[in-house]
Amino acid sequence: MSRSTVRRATKPIVRIVASVVVLAAACAHPARRPAPEFRVVAFFTAKQDPAHISFVHEAVRWFPTIAASHGFRFDTTSDWRNLNAEFLSHVDVVVFLDTRPEDPAQRSAFQTYMEHGGAWMGFHFAGFALTPSAVPANWDWYHDTFLGAGSYRSNTWRPTSAVLRVEDRDHPATRDLPATFRSAPNEWYRWERDLRRNPDIRVLLSIDPSSFPLGTGPKPSEIWHEGDYPVVWTNRNYRMLYLNVGHNDMDYEHRYSTTETRTLSYTLTNAVQDRLIVDGLLWLGGRR
Repeated sequence: MSRSTVRRATKPIVRIVASVVVLAAACAHPARRPAPEFRVVAFFTAKQDPAHISFVHEAVRWFPTIAASHGFRFDTTSDWRNLNAEFLSHVDVVVFLDTRPEDPAQRSAFQTYMEHGGAWMGFHFAGFALTPSAVPANWDWYHDTFLGAGSYRSNTWRPTSAVLRVEDRDHPATRDLPATFRSAPNEWYRWERDLRRNPDIRVLLSIDPSSFPLGTGPKPSEIWHEGDYPVVWTNRNYRMLYLNVGHNDMDYEHRYSTTETRTLSYTLTNAVQDRLIVDGLLWLGGRR
């Protein structure tokens, strides 16, 4: 065998040896996954309306998948005592899935967190307040200043889908949305205060007039035939986003089961609406 033949024969062997060396080095020093870019913690109660409980269960399943695909960390807690300065110092975005804190110390900690650069996303019942009720209007900063909506006034019934109109395409949460889209079924709220008269409030989405009549009753007041109803907005003074979605339709009449109140619709199965939530979270976490 000639020398040139030997050189040609040994080249594949050299490549194999080199590959083995590289592989061994990789096994000895495995690549580390990048640390999550931000941390989201969702607070919930899940002890009141079956529709709110259903949404919480749905969200607890859905958000970890979204977090894994978008590189952030997602945790949940039903212990509202975690709403304190030490705990919040390790949190980039707070989410209220179904209600709000009631303890004065927890409220104070949350207000301080938001006034010093914290971020928040709230769903549906997190904006509710009504006196008299189990959730009275006794937190002026949160409902009047922060959310800007004041007390709850009325709602549609039964939970139904609506055509939502994107009013502000310049916000990071709405840039990738179509001009209008049909939402998941929901119970829609009307508020005490006119959000459009508040210069601090930036309305992002509202109910499009093509949705009317909205609701099925049985009470006539539960069917809306006209009006202006913002459903997603932010406050210019805070890093926050409120979405009036998160009330699944339920089998309250037990038409399909005599032993349980079954979920008839879900909130987080609407691709466009989900895009709004994901992009909103990425904006709150500083990614967009």
